[in-house]
Amino acid sequence: MELAYVCEWEKRPKSTHCPSIPLVCSWSCRNLVAFSTDLKNDDDDKDVSHMIHIIDTEHPWDVYSINSGHTEVISCLEWDQSGSRLLSADGDGQIKCWSMSDHLVNSWESVLSSSVDGDPIVALSWLHNGVKLALHVEMSGSTNFGEKFSRVKFSPSLTLFGGKPMEGWLAVTVSGLVTVSLLKPGGTLLTASESLCRLRGRVALADIAFTGGGNIVVAATDGSSSSPVQFYKVVVSVVSEKCRIDTELLPSLFLRCTTDPLRREKYPAVTHLKFLTRENSEQVLLCASNQSGSIVECWSLRKEGLPVNNIFQHRSPVVGEKQPTILKWRILTTTNDLERVSAVALPKLPISISNTDLKVASDTKFCPGLGLALAFHDGSIQILHRLSLHTMGVFYGSSSSAQRPGDESTIKRQRAAGPALHFKALQFSWTSLALAGVDNHGKLHMLRVSPSMGQVLEMNTTLRHLLFLLEYCMVTGYDWWDVLLHVQPSMVHNLVEKLHEEYMRQNQALQQVLATRIVAVKASLCKLSTATAARACDFHAKLLLIAISATLKSLLRPHVLNTPDKSPGDRLTEICAKNTDTDIDKVMINLKTEEFVLDGPPLQSLQQLIQWVGDFVLYLLANLPNQLMSSLEFLHFTKSSHGPDWTGSMVRPGFGFMRDGASLGMLREMLVMIRIWGLLKPGCLPTFTATSDSQDNMQLLFRLLTKLWLCSRDDGPPQDPDESLIDECCLLPSQLLVPSMDWLPVNDGVIVKLQGKHPLRLQFGKASSLPGAGTTAPCGCVTMLRSPNKTNAMKQWEQRWIKNCLCGGLWRRIPISCFIQSE
Repeated sequence: MELAYVCEWEKRPKSTHCPSIPLVCSWSCRNLVAFSTDLKNDDDDKDVSHMIHIIDTEHPWDVYSINSGHTEVISCLEWDQSGSRLLSADGDGQIKCWSMSDHLVNSWESVLSSSVDGDPIVALSWLHNGVKLALHVEMSGSTNFGEKFSRVKFSPSLTLFGGKPMEGWLAVTVSGLVTVSLLKPGGTLLTASESLCRLRGRVALADIAFTGGGNIVVAATDGSSSSPVQFYKVVVSVVSEKCRIDTELLPSLFLRCTTDPLRREKYPAVTHLKFLTRENSEQVLLCASNQSGSIVECWSLRKEGLPVNNIFQHRSPVVGEKQPTILKWRILTTTNDLERVSAVALPKLPISISNTDLKVASDTKFCPGLGLALAFHDGSIQILHRLSLHTMGVFYGSSSSAQRPGDESTIKRQRAAGPALHFKALQFSWTSLALAGVDNHGKLHMLRVSPSMGQVLEMNTTLRHLLFLLEYCMVTGYDWWDVLLHVQPSMVHNLVEKLHEEYMRQNQALQQVLATRIVAVKASLCKLSTATAARACDFHAKLLLIAISATLKSLLRPHVLNTPDKSPGDRLTEICAKNTDTDIDKVMINLKTEEFVLDGPPLQSLQQLIQWVGDFVLYLLANLPNQLMSSLEFLHFTKSSHGPDWTGSMVRPGFGFMRDGASLGMLREMLVMIRIWGLLKPGCLPTFTATSDSQDNMQLLFRLLTKLWLCSRDDGPPQDPDESLIDECCLLPSQLLVPSMDWLPVNDGVIVKLQGKHPLRLQFGKASSLPGAGTTAPCGCVTMLRSPNKTNAMKQWEQRWIKNCLCGGLWRRIPISCFIQSE
């Protein structure tokens, strides 16, 4: 474990962060971190603002702070499964649901709320949507994604008609009340409350988990270690348009430390209560503490046979009769006496814990998802195995006395300065490769967590671990930023190649689903190394190419309603693949041109996309001779060197398309479509600056592109372009003005700055604290929030990017002044 960066607040003259206030933190699957702080006005101690801060881990300085409007301290923050909505709850029983405004990561609004007036919330959770995956380390070498990441049968907490999961949330209050709010299809809330049991008592701590049968389990304690930890089954249903809650008492447990004569009164308070995973209600973690120390226990619910009285043991058994069983909590393991625990983080990675998977994980030193993190009041963090509780890794904070146990001067300085810096909130990322912690001064710390917990591995094993987690992110759609934290520049080339190999082994349907996602992953990997920066350009260009092709093909309509199974776009692809003619008009003759008939306004509105296609084809062909020269140099240096693959720096943007038959075929199809549309609306054609007015530019580009495509078709062995093609491409700059296409992505985030071992020191609200930082989107793309385009064709294009950027990143609002300055 090592510190990646720290982001702190600017010192404000009129307000300060209250270090004594409890903090909460939550990390979404889109790598957004939300945490709370309280701002106190120095002029009025009673004037406290309860703030929620949301940051993108790639741009932590660009914090979006919300004055939540909560009247009491925020006690819970909880993201939904999509990472686009956030729940907040406070000490007055208020619950608010926040969502992105216009899908912008730095614009949030409270759209829904519920309340249990005056009853503080101690636990909060979204209802389960029934989607659960299991990650099998045993199958990490399999070629089938379905075997590596299997879908587990799991029922939603509540379903609508047809089995669709119903959205909503559940909360537990300090008075022992469970409250449920259901989001109806119309957008209104259906709310109900019920006691956890008939005899309501104080609930100091609680946690919520879900069962495969659709039930909810609540664990609760009154905070005293001498009291039992109670468990309740909660069933939510809708009857006659009203929400109904049924509760049932389940087996309870007493902490082991209270039955130990040596520790019976040593740890009087239960300070942390957590189910080990959200989808496993049969394992629970408990922490009991005193003023200076803590002890942690892990318990498991097991089914045991019920002893039968001797009177009934001698009777003849009945056929099919089974021994009666009961559920009973059994302690799995416990720690020794520890420093006082200040925060607990549990893994979100759904790793399978079968005996076989655990053995393979141990043999290969694969640790993500197997460790839980404990933060201590001395500033240190320990990662313990979630089942055995043995130590897997340790991080010593800058103020940790454990780092220098014999340094008495350090301890004296800490006492003079007040309480030591320690974490009050801690959260794992969704692949467990990073930890986000908020300390008692409101600073955000980002820590790297090694996949092997610091154990030395062979390079191939390290690559296999990172590849496994990248594949998991691709299949689930989760952001892979935390995986990139562990990718060194020397690993990029091998990871990209291996990722492509695994992708090509999947069935055609899955490849189609993951087609753009894998390109986005490759692009983000290639940005980590200067040697592969050109390939990052190619992958970004390919993402745009795929999007334009899909948009243009979607405009095609069959001339007759009773059409065969294939759409006009599919027929276009099939005909262009079979027809290898270099004459664009001869290829066009084989198509049903009536399927390409569009009105004038849609075609004219698409001219900017059509122009990009024309410019891109011209750029690729005009640079073909230079690319071939670079590739020869590349091969020469690769054969003569035995070191790392550093020669990739000589590869120029566009090199990746030379052998990409699928992309070249896609460009060829679009030129055919554009040719047909040009006959209907000449104004939509791409414009070129040519030396001859009589030259047919589209015909020229199509002929040269077809020759290059024939050299790299998927159904044959790759061939080198012949000399005549190279000669014609050399003449292109003298016939057409070649555009300068600057598509290099902007590296304005922290990920490219974290290759070294020294942590970054950042400041909220100041991007200038990071050299080279800007205020653009993750890949540098900029767009208008409100488009002036009114045609359906452009609306369809813009709908593709309403939630995510081209690279898969989130949009952020940029002030006009910043945009003008950057120009």
